[in-house]
Amino acid sequence: MISIRRARLSDASGIAAVHVATWRSAYANVLPDDYLADLSISRLANYYEHGIRLGLALHVAASYGEHGAPPIIGFSSAVRCHEGRLGEGEVETLYVLDDYRDRGLGGQLLRASAKHLTQLGCRSAFAWVLSENPSRYFYQHLGGKQIASGSTRVGGEDIPQIAFAWDPIETLLDVNA
Repeated sequence: MISIRRARLSDASGIAAVHVATWRSAYANVLPDDYLADLSISRLANYYEHGIRLGLALHVAASYGEHGAPPIIGFSSAVRCHEGRLGEGEVETLYVLDDYRDRGLGGQLLRASAKHLTQLGCRSAFAWVLSENPSRYFYQHLGGKQIASGSTRVGGEDIPQIAFAWDPIETLLDVNA
């Protein structure tokens, strides 16, 4: 059984393991090799543990009783934006292990983050996605409209990215995927 729930402190290492595995898989030909090789589960676990302690809205796809499955197989996070230029809330992360894709978990995690944002009073949401991310069409499938482009600095390189938005946020809450 797999459930979507709010992250607990004990999930930090599992979240970090998903982060490292998904980045190394999805961004192998997008981000610098040395940057990906340097990703550290222990460093990221400390980062996520700190975030959970501070109340960061992390949601996890947790596996219970799935034979051979790790305890955490995906996660998402979202925050209220103070600037609000692209939207009132931002989905900062959304990652699912390769072996668990195409099961609807990404959509469930995205909706959990969107629901959290609505509880904060956000009426719109957006997500930045690396332009070469092979999963970028997933966001369009869930009704995201491309609204901006830019770049982000990763591993000493400027990496192109695009922003997808849901305005109103209910368009994201109502989709099935």
